[in-house]
Amino acid sequence: MTRPLRILHIYPKHDYFTGAAIQLHELAAGLRARGHEVVLSTQPSAAWEQKCREVAIPYYPLPMHSQVDLRSVLGVITILRRHRVQVVHAHKGKARTLALLAGLFARVPILILNRGVSFPLDPLNRLGYTTRRVTAVIVVCDALKQELVAQGVPAKKIHIIYSATDTERFHPSVNGAAVRRDLGFTPDDFVVAQIGVRSWKGNGDVIQAMGEVVARAPHARLLVVGARDAASLMETAAAVGLQHRLSVLGYREDIPEILAASDCCVDASYAGLGLTGTLREALAMGKPVIATAIEGNPELVVDGETGILIPPRNPRALAEAIRRLIDDPSAARRMGCEGQRRVAERFSLSAKLDATEALYRQLVSRRC
Repeated sequence: MTRPLRILHIYPKHDYFTGAAIQLHELAAGLRARGHEVVLSTQPSAAWEQKCREVAIPYYPLPMHSQVDLRSVLGVITILRRHRVQVVHAHKGKARTLALLAGLFARVPILILNRGVSFPLDPLNRLGYTTRRVTAVIVVCDALKQELVAQGVPAKKIHIIYSATDTERFHPSVNGAAVRRDLGFTPDDFVVAQIGVRSWKGNGDVIQAMGEVVARAPHARLLVVGARDAASLMETAAAVGLQHRLSVLGYREDIPEILAASDCCVDASYAGLGLTGTLREALAMGKPVIATAIEGNPELVVDGETGILIPPRNPRALAEAIRRLIDDPSAARRMGCEGQRRVAERFSLSAKLDATEALYRQLVSRRC
């Protein structure tokens, strides 16, 4: 019988609703359920404290104000010694640096850095990837691996473990009727969902594209989820006459129900991507998707098979893709079914847990 591993996850933020935070929670909870001794540290967060308590994971809030926050370094040292940690899994560069500093005073056998975005490395950040004290780097898609290799990170140090979707939570049987009713959508409306609002998410491009779509398909509706400032989105929509066909929501936890209430899911990001989580989730539920053909998206979305790929910053191509799904419901259903199969085979939570657990054991065995 293999012994359980002692693992510390460090996340230098307090949010819980973002893709990175959800991925971390599912990973930590999954490893704990497999019998490993998991400890988790974030910036102080009542949500994280509650979530950790629910799955019996020791939780340590630390300020993590900066990469050289001495109080946080001392906190990491305490955790390392108290739990005799074997593997430190750092999520974000700040977490890596805090672990490196703590490692000057307490032993860190294995230090793993997680990378899920594609922003270029500055010289100082590059050192944080190439230093020998960082044992391995996990990237969420092959595209990110190739970018890191091009920036001088040794290929043998980089391991691809796809971000995952909990297929027990996201599945075609989820009922979205209540969400459609609450938002005032009729059974005839074709609802396009975009989940996530950031400067690089292309929210404006989606609104512009939908302005073209509704001219020919007045039953089309746009649902944007995760907005901090609904007013600015409404102003953009008003400029193209879409304000009465746009619904904007803030952060929500009922994403499965929101996707179930939608007819397709769109990601128009043009920078910063790894592999868009809402595309995985929508496909797991049998929904067709439209995505920009950048970074890891083409590893998930096979054009014409599991969805439609479009060039970034191209609202007209996006409008044509949306109309294609509206005009050909059978093709839309087929893409959704194929996407569901692809997620189950390659992007499930169980597959991610298997790969992560295997990597941890491989690295620990090398250090023994």
